[in-house]
Amino acid sequence: MVPEPLEEPHYIVCHLGEIMARRGITLVDLSERVGISVVNLSVLKNNRAKAVRFETLARLCAVLECKPGELLDYLPPR
Repeated sequence: MVPEPLEEPHYIVCHLGEIMARRGITLVDLSERVGISVVNLSVLKNNRAKAVRFETLARLCAVLECKPGELLDYLPPR
């Protein structure tokens, strides 16, 4: 049996949930307005995403009226 490769930790944190709460918008509503599936938004919101397309980031920022730096943060390892 071959062991699974260890995942490299990443230190990018998504604040989508906090921004959505401040704007009073649900995942379903955001999904419809941005054109991204609820499942993919949920992955992003729960910090399980491995990557984000710039196009997706731009759409989220436009709908949520925020900047990429408000949505994503870098937390270096301790």
